[in-house]
Order: sequence, then C-alpha cells, then structure tokens
Amino acid sequence: MSATVLSLNNIEVIYDRVALAIKGASLEVPQGGMVALLGANGAGKSTLLKAVSGLLKAERGEITRGEVQFLGENIDALPPQTRVQRGIVQVLEGRRVFEHLTPDENLLAASAVRGTSAAEVQRDRDRVYGYFPRLHQRRSAQAGYLSGGEQQMLAIGRALMTRPKLLMLDEPSLGLAPFLVAEIFDIVRRINREEGLSVLLVEQNAIAALEVVSHGYLIEGGRIVMHDSAEAMKRNPDIQEFYLGGREGRDFNEIKHYRRRKRWLS
Repeated sequence: MSATVLSLNNIEVIYDRVALAIKGASLEVPQGGMVALLGANGAGKSTLLKAVSGLLKAERGEITRGEVQFLGENIDALPPQTRVQRGIVQVLEGRRVFEHLTPDENLLAASAVRGTSAAEVQRDRDRVYGYFPRLHQRRSAQAGYLSGGEQQMLAIGRALMTRPKLLMLDEPSLGLAPFLVAEIFDIVRRINREEGLSVLLVEQNAIAALEVVSHGYLIEGGRIVMHDSAEAMKRNPDIQEFYLGGREGRDFNEIKHYRRRKRWLS
C-alpha cells in the first residue's frame, strides 16, 4: 500500500462557535496521488481545504473534533505559514494573484516562503515556466492584465515556487473556457506524474475532475457521502444523474426533487 500524505480523521468544523460546517469528515490523499473532492456550492469543499491549510481562523472557523495529519504528524496546532514550510500549499478559488506585480515578481514573492538561494529560485522559476510557457511569454506584463487562464497558471506556478509536497487546488476551472480547463488539468497531471506531487483537487466540474484523478470523494451538507475510484464514480448512476449531466445532458441544479432522489441521502 502507498503511504498517505494527508489524512483527515472525522473532523468537525464550526464557524463563530455556532454554525456547523463540516460534520465528521474523513479523507485521505496517498503519496503521489491525485484525489478529487466534488460537491455543489456550499457543500463544504473550500472549508475542508482551509482546515488543512490553516486558513480557518481568519474566517472565525475552527476544528472542534477530529484531527488533520500530514505525513503522519498532527498539524492542528500549526499556523498557516508553518504548514506552507512543511509542504502544504493551497491555490485559493478566484486565482488571487498580485495584480500590480509581473508574473516574474509574483513567482519571486512566493519563493520567499522557503528562504532559498538566488540560484535555487532561478531553477524553480525556470521549472514553472517550463510547465507554463505562456507565462514566460507574459513574464514582464502586469498580472492584472493577464487572461483568466493565464492568471490561473500563475496562481499554480506561484504555489509550485514553495516546493510543495501537497498541492490543493480550489475550483481551478472556475470561469474558464473548456479548452483552458483541459489545458490546465493536463499540466497539473503532468506535474503529478513527473514530480510525484500529491494533489487534492476541489471541483464542481466533476466531468473534468474525474478524468485526471484516481479517486474521488463527494461532499454534501458538510458530510462525505461517497468515496470510490474515479472510474467507479463515473459509472455510478447517481453521480451520472446529478454531477455528470445525466444521459439527457441535464444539469443537476435544474433537476427537481434533487435531494430527495439521491440514494446516498436516504
């Protein structure tokens, strides 16, 4: 069996000491694996990532039960910056690049987290540009003037500059054209294959996500309600109906009696 890089064990997350957002969720990411966390808006996907990256406290959230383990170590007490130094990096939803800086400057800023030498920074930057040649072409432009796809590439490239062991991507397909989604997912899969980088991918676009990962989890109402291989999830009739458009190409948001008809909620 492969080693586990990330393990969430029955965690519970509460906001403002009142609102229960995550309810007994457990999840694992194997060393060098790619895992998807699927679910609709408000299901708890981003909250689960922030529980791992340590960003919950900035939003008045906290883990009140269970534990988060990274490479076999309980990291619940570690601040976000220490988690980044240990090898955990989250690419936030909405890209969040430094718009007034160039791509070169964005990458340089991210490298400061590791405290590496100038030669190492240059090697890391060359590596990022090798994966994203379009960024190299635009390296001197202000990041705020890049296209949405280029900004997403920069956000991922900036994460790679921290030399992560676990890359967490929050809705990387959001607002992008299908051909750009396919391009970015292909690059992430290549990074995973060539560097053995573990990836946890949070997505509403189940079709795209299940094409690149080996396993998937489905979260509903803060609970993990399904876990299986990507192939098995693609064949699952409920997943097909509510997350892959169904045989008639219907979107799950347009289907009446949505919750009542999902067998995993009964």
